[in-house]
Amino acid sequence: MIDLILASLFFPLSHFLISSTPLRAMLVTLLGEKGYPFCYSLLAVAALVWLIFAYRHAPVLPLWNAPQWLGLALIPVIVISSILAVAGLTTANPVIVRSEALFDRTDIVQGILRVTRNALFWGAGLFSIAYIIILGDVAALLMFGSRGFLGIAGGSILDAKKARQHGRAWNAFAAMTSNIPFLAIIQGRQRLVLREIGLWRIALGVCVSLAALVWRRV
Repeated sequence: MIDLILASLFFPLSHFLISSTPLRAMLVTLLGEKGYPFCYSLLAVAALVWLIFAYRHAPVLPLWNAPQWLGLALIPVIVISSILAVAGLTTANPVIVRSEALFDRTDIVQGILRVTRNALFWGAGLFSIAYIIILGDVAALLMFGSRGFLGIAGGSILDAKKARQHGRAWNAFAAMTSNIPFLAIIQGRQRLVLREIGLWRIALGVCVSLAALVWRRV
């Protein structure tokens, strides 16, 4: 369990303490503009692999027994979160690393960006919260809690970072989008256009959610 505790702490800290602090500039100077993203990606993958490996080998210590109806009620959350994650990974977005040039495109706010500018973060966060509730043990709380914290907090932290870096361009982009899913649509600043999201993204998200529902910790 100690290994999982350390991995669950390292996973979000490896993101926050590098990408959102002066340490990033130091590493860019040391590694170069091309070397830094590569090394950062390797670290992120290694942190995730460690977290999953530690989770799979942690003992089962139940905290609660979620009733079957609650698991069924959370299925829509898992489906929506999976679609958000898939769409976030596959949609052009100026907040993604080395995509800053997209701020200059007046037509960039399309598809999932109309729903949220941080779809991947919210997808991971909502998915993790749902699985904490469903599984109800200490290992799940640590593993999915780590991912969920990164997901929910990550969007706001990334927004603050981009606002500092891009000023007026960020303000224009933020005025057309929202961090919280569907908020810009509710406020009348955007509209939902499913064809822009793409049927294949929605279908792939549903497939991911079905695979996740079949998967259970053993």
